[in-house]
Amino acid sequence: MTNETLIFGHRGYPAKFPENSLNGFQYAIDHHADGLEFDVHLTKDNVPVIMHDEKINRTTNGHGRIHDYTYEQLQAFHLSNGETVPKLKDLLSLAANQPIYLNLEFKTNKIHYPNIERIVLDMVHQYHLVYPVIYSSFSLQTLKDAYKVSPNEQYCLLANHPLLHPRELMIDAHLAGLHLNHYQPLRNIKERIWTIDDPSTERKLLADHVAGIITDNFELANDVKKSVLV
Repeated sequence: MTNETLIFGHRGYPAKFPENSLNGFQYAIDHHADGLEFDVHLTKDNVPVIMHDEKINRTTNGHGRIHDYTYEQLQAFHLSNGETVPKLKDLLSLAANQPIYLNLEFKTNKIHYPNIERIVLDMVHQYHLVYPVIYSSFSLQTLKDAYKVSPNEQYCLLANHPLLHPRELMIDAHLAGLHLNHYQPLRNIKERIWTIDDPSTERKLLADHVAGIITDNFELANDVKKSVLV
């Protein structure tokens, strides 16, 4: 629970733009999303890029695993709006000096990219961001490895099942919060809940002051938030 519930655009603004596209991210920044949630993989030449899946099949006109292409080779493929797969540094450039929270997911639950933690953290530290980045992953080991690289960060575990001993887990792994696809009423633990697009559910979560709502339609969620605050 927290004082204010922040609204995060899940993969940018997929209700209006291709997911994890720079156009979607820019729109969300310009139209006052509290935060952006997005996913990071590494290319064959260790360039951090933004995409949800480990393969490009679903969201581009190409096929295959991201890690089998160099970044230059990846530029041959396009999202449905004609954009190429964005680099992490492209989004960091958009977000620099802007009042926007970033929730960066290390996408390592299917493929573990060697040294992704240091590569990503070193890159993020090169940019002037208004708020500290929130790092998340389904891989507890990734979060522990990231903590070894840079301990003064916010690391949050993603989970799609109820957690039996969340406090002990958080202490053991130096976690700052939990990102769940269900709501567990936990006192004094920052919970961000995904992916919530139903206004009635959003109202309940806002009433309980969860730390964040991660949604495909941040503008709708913002309207719900305003109505609750009136």
